[in-house]
Amino acid sequence: MPLIFLIVGLVTEHLGANPAEMIIHETGQWALRLLMLTLSITPLVQITGWSILTVRYNLRRLLGLYAFFYASLHLLSYLLLEQNFAWQEIMDDILTHPALDIGWLAFILMIPLAMTSYPQLAHQLSRRRWQQLHQLIYLISISAIIHFGWLAQAKVDVREPLIYAAILLMLLLLRYPPVIRRLAHKNVTFSKE
Repeated sequence: MPLIFLIVGLVTEHLGANPAEMIIHETGQWALRLLMLTLSITPLVQITGWSILTVRYNLRRLLGLYAFFYASLHLLSYLLLEQNFAWQEIMDDILTHPALDIGWLAFILMIPLAMTSYPQLAHQLSRRRWQQLHQLIYLISISAIIHFGWLAQAKVDVREPLIYAAILLMLLLLRYPPVIRRLAHKNVTFSKE
């Protein structure tokens, strides 16, 4: 749906004075939102016991692939709309803006996760190696928030990146075993009453 809204906004000229910047910003925002949603699935299942989200619908995989899709659109929008595939200018931009370096890192780290999200490719890895590889999502999320924060800092508005950082911190805390045990216990107690 966000992509459809962007396309409609572009066609109807409702993306503001700088449509290219709006497209780059919105695709990046949706990639980050979907990363946060992907990270929220495991704590949600552990707290609520709704294993159907991962067993039957495999929502975590689906959200992760959508995050990669929007990250790909974000990168493509930057390359095409802002740089017009001028590779020398892109290289100069990367060398002078560390925010771009960390954005590239996040995207490059997403590639193996997206590739091994498909069952045919996942079966070629052992379960242990697959889990180790998919723990890159933490580094990807941190890198994406830093990328967004450094870019926002240039515009003197870091509120949104700080909100994402707080959400990520909360999601990481929810993975801490004593916290998850306590919340899962409260859920069981509440559901019995």
